[in-house]
Amino acid sequence: MIELTGITWNHTRGYLPMVATGQRFSELHPEVSITWQKRSLQKFADAPLADLAARFDILVIDHPSMGEAAHEDLLLELDEHLPPAFLEDQAVNSVGRSHASYLYEGHQYALAIDAATPVAGWRSDLLACAGVELPQTWDDLLALARLGLVTVPAIPIDSLMNLFMLANALGSEPFTTAGEVISGHQGVTALKMLRELVQLSAPGSLECNPIKTWQLLANSDSVAYCPFAYGYSNYARAGYGPNVIQNGGLISFDGKTLRSTLGGAGLAISRSCPHPEVALAYAEFVAAVATQRTLYVESGGQPGHRGAWKDATVNARTNDFFANTLPTLDAAWVRPRWPGFIGFQDVASNLVHRHLVNGGEESQVLESLNQALRKLG
Repeated sequence: MIELTGITWNHTRGYLPMVATGQRFSELHPEVSITWQKRSLQKFADAPLADLAARFDILVIDHPSMGEAAHEDLLLELDEHLPPAFLEDQAVNSVGRSHASYLYEGHQYALAIDAATPVAGWRSDLLACAGVELPQTWDDLLALARLGLVTVPAIPIDSLMNLFMLANALGSEPFTTAGEVISGHQGVTALKMLRELVQLSAPGSLECNPIKTWQLLANSDSVAYCPFAYGYSNYARAGYGPNVIQNGGLISFDGKTLRSTLGGAGLAISRSCPHPEVALAYAEFVAAVATQRTLYVESGGQPGHRGAWKDATVNARTNDFFANTLPTLDAAWVRPRWPGFIGFQDVASNLVHRHLVNGGEESQVLESLNQALRKLG
């Protein structure tokens, strides 16, 4: 018996499709057993990759870890092992830049089996009861928030991702100037905008990640709209929660649609895996469109193959989540992936979150971000 172990994150979207595909692969290959474990969403975002790669054969990971993976030689270079035609299909059918986000210094270190970025979500019934329409602009959003109808995930990591989004909206793409995260004037404005929204949002937003945000929207009648949180198609499916959430694109600022920060998850194989040929076959099975638009999504997954996002049956099952949010995915901005980025991201997230909680001089927050960049970049 060939036994492989995998690590993913603790949510229906992250865990169940891996268990389901592992079980099915074992049925097709009775000599193979795949056991999956799970970790928290927070650890998925910021835990070092080296320890996981030493303990597990197959890993579901975040793309900002690619620099660390390459620098420390933690993962197999999939382009040296998988068929070129298969990888070309993955590239052509990428959702936004999901596939390319796992390409680092000429090597493909993971397959984009899952795609996500912050999208809008709402309860049509509650908006109708309140006699209000979906916001279209930033000013509309603030007006809705003043009515107490808005929630937004604002734990440290999500606050940083939203700051990147607002910086892009203000014409200051992060990390374009050496030694600077966001240029001064735009950075100050972005921090002010984000803090105003968070202060107007539902109580507890500063402690909510996207999962808690979508659960609040699905389970409670206290809020009706979320302007941006990493999308989870599960909450758009009948029966997953007490109420079905509708999802769509982002509002506009200064005449341009907001551009959110790409997330998603990739399937990678540890360099220490004792049976790489089997792990590679499993990875190819999971990422193939035939699996992605059937078993993977039916098990609660949020596929990374474009064929699944455009599939009529998949969209019928998910209240058109995929069709309605695909343009937002295609426009999403990709974070840097240099070896020290995860460490920087952790420090920067806490700096931004502290400002949202306590206030203070925005220029000092920006300087602290720049200091962290110079130290960890």
